[in-house]
Amino acid sequence: MSSPADRPLRWGVVATGRIAHRVTSDLAQLEDAELYAVSSRTEAAAQAFAGRFGFAASYADDAGATGYQQLFDDPLVDVVYIATPHAQHAEVARAALKSGKHVVCEKPLTINAREAEELADLARDGGLFLMEAMWTRFLPATRRAMELIRSGAIGDVRWVQADLGFAAAYDPTDRLWDPAAGGGALLDLTVYPLTWAVAALGFPAGMAAACQLNGDGVDVQNTLTLHYPDGAVAQLVSTLQADGPGTATISGSKGWLRVGAPLYNPRQLEICGQDGVPRVEAFEEEDEGAEGFIHELREAARCIRAGLQESPLMPWADSVAMMKLLDEARRQLGLRYVNDAG
Repeated sequence: MSSPADRPLRWGVVATGRIAHRVTSDLAQLEDAELYAVSSRTEAAAQAFAGRFGFAASYADDAGATGYQQLFDDPLVDVVYIATPHAQHAEVARAALKSGKHVVCEKPLTINAREAEELADLARDGGLFLMEAMWTRFLPATRRAMELIRSGAIGDVRWVQADLGFAAAYDPTDRLWDPAAGGGALLDLTVYPLTWAVAALGFPAGMAAACQLNGDGVDVQNTLTLHYPDGAVAQLVSTLQADGPGTATISGSKGWLRVGAPLYNPRQLEICGQDGVPRVEAFEEEDEGAEGFIHELREAARCIRAGLQESPLMPWADSVAMMKLLDEARRQLGLRYVNDAG
């Protein structure tokens, strides 16, 4: 599917939940985007979402087809953002790619590595753009932190600590607590501390995982310890049971770097070099009213315009490797999802 050179990219949004509202608010500010179509399970939800954001078309499930397939069948849609619960990502993204649409999919890209590899193969064979919407990777503070680490500002990285958690009220009707939807701390929270560990140290040679499962088989708290061939280590904690500082500290042979809370959308970095004097770098959102999703959306649009099939900031290999790490964590934790049977 070629991208238009003489008009804005026409976006479709799949699902109308909380994350879809947040992302679409930023998408509406993108310079080169047209909010064209939205799909939902119900006509009322689709129409309400379309009315709020000014989408030209809305689709809902009916006896003939799902709302998202109707959206994918619309020839005017160029690229879709998938904002469904985790367990539906592979199914919906697969349908989009088979329909010839470029895809930006909410994190995590899929439930497991097998599904992620399948989507990458479909995009590659179809000449289509596919990107996991791990928004933290695209933020100015994250890119600056990686620049500092690569420049040797803190020397050789030896140790990473990162945490993310909040005290979540148990609600079996919420996707966060639904094992069939991929609920739990691992896919919702751990992906963020893990992102900082991988950004600073790369993918590990080994990992030790521990967790607490509730009666439904959902992980409510977990710890990952990543080991590297040179002896470096990362210690990560994620929890649905307690409020944590939500920061990442990256320690090196010549100093340290602390990522301000929340580590998934940091606006501040604290850097301390060999002089032992910490300094702070602050990052204000330049796009007024944007929450931070606009950076990943802008990157997706740039790549599509340039004819790229994957973003150099979030390549397919990294998405697959991350899912393999999470698969290994789940193997150690005894945590299985319905999608694993596929």
